[in-house]
Amino acid sequence: MNDGAATLPDPATAEGHGVSFGEALRVWARVAALSFGGPAGQIAVMHRIVVDEKRWIGEKRFLHALNYCMLLPGPEAQQLAVYIGWLMHRTAGGLLAGLLFILPGFLSILALSYVYVLFGDTGVVEGLFFGLKAAVLAVVVQAVFRIGSRALVNPAMILLAAAAFVAIFAFKVPFPLIIVVAAIVGYLGSRSGSRLFRTAGGHAGAGANALKDEESLLGEATPAHARPHLVWSLKISAALLCLWLGPVATIWFFAGGNDVFTQVGAFFSKMAVVTFGGAYAALAYVAQEAVQHYGWLRPGEMLDGLGMAETTPGPLIMVLQFVGFLAAYRDPGGLDPLVAATLAAILTTWVTFVPCFLWIFLGAPFIEKLRGNAALSGALSAITAAVVGVILNLAVWFALHTLFGKVTVLAAGPLRLEVPVPSTLILPSALLAAAAAYALFRLKASVLLTLALSALAGMAWILATG
Repeated sequence: MNDGAATLPDPATAEGHGVSFGEALRVWARVAALSFGGPAGQIAVMHRIVVDEKRWIGEKRFLHALNYCMLLPGPEAQQLAVYIGWLMHRTAGGLLAGLLFILPGFLSILALSYVYVLFGDTGVVEGLFFGLKAAVLAVVVQAVFRIGSRALVNPAMILLAAAAFVAIFAFKVPFPLIIVVAAIVGYLGSRSGSRLFRTAGGHAGAGANALKDEESLLGEATPAHARPHLVWSLKISAALLCLWLGPVATIWFFAGGNDVFTQVGAFFSKMAVVTFGGAYAALAYVAQEAVQHYGWLRPGEMLDGLGMAETTPGPLIMVLQFVGFLAAYRDPGGLDPLVAATLAAILTTWVTFVPCFLWIFLGAPFIEKLRGNAALSGALSAITAAVVGVILNLAVWFALHTLFGKVTVLAAGPLRLEVPVPSTLILPSALLAAAAAYALFRLKASVLLTLALSALAGMAWILATG
């Protein structure tokens, strides 16, 4: 890779594939504007535009990149955009794709956070989030089926997903350990040639007419800038590490370890490293830690934030911005609460997404080199299968705290099960969640329409009973 890998391309020119930087800007802006419906929907939109319409890259290359991004901590859809942007237009292309993917969601969640803290006690706003909360539960369940239909393609993958769910739900096994074990099992199983690990490959929209890599604009070969280059990797990694951890270290130096900004920066920096499996898996970890350990917000408020993220463009992980916002709003120190909350939202977004660029720019050249490696593909596929179990855990956790007013814990040795108290069932929430599930699964309604109708129903209920 030459030094030009990190320079900004001239918008008036194009790489060897013929796609100018200016055209890439327009395409990634379109992808960002249409990025609703969680990672499954965002990946589908990206696939339709980048593979089917623009024919930038082929089906196999898209899936290879996707499986690598599923391996990483953080939001896989945003990281996939960075990966493809980097493939097409070097470092500047990756930065462009990743930043555009974030910007609409950041601005939208920030605006909704203001509404939430200023007007959340009013009947209309309370009802809106009451309805969204129930619908989000149905959306997460739908995500389990969507991702599962793509990942659980053989008995081994089904078993891995089931084992991951039991491990995290019943025994509280850490996410990283689940991912490492799944990767090892997938790698060894694929390398052994066992029938249990054979996959047909493909995407939800793939088939006999899937675009072949050699027929895409990028072609089948690896571009010169995408080949491993140790010096460039060290330079870009050092720069991104400084950008990521520099602000956190500065805040800690001046404010100390007990300051809310230090805690927010440190916690979400740690989250960026240990939460594998994409947005839904990350949310399971954050929900447990932010609610149970730090006490920054209540379980219902985590669902309110997820409702915001589901109804706005951009990655679902933007809900973390809402968590940081509330943490500083309730503990602003000497600052105005809204000013403190805004700064914390910016800090949360910064430490959440800067690492995403680091993982791609550091690892993608080596992953590109390993395209076609069956054992590696097996490991990545196994990780994706385990993620299905992690997301199912998130769905169950949300269901317990959305549909019931009280949850208890049954413990026996390493076993720790959260079980609801049946008498505390919140019937209106259960009915709204069931209606949302019917709309999504039976009527095939869009996520946005389902969320909008659920919000209206929630407002009607609160106003009628309030």
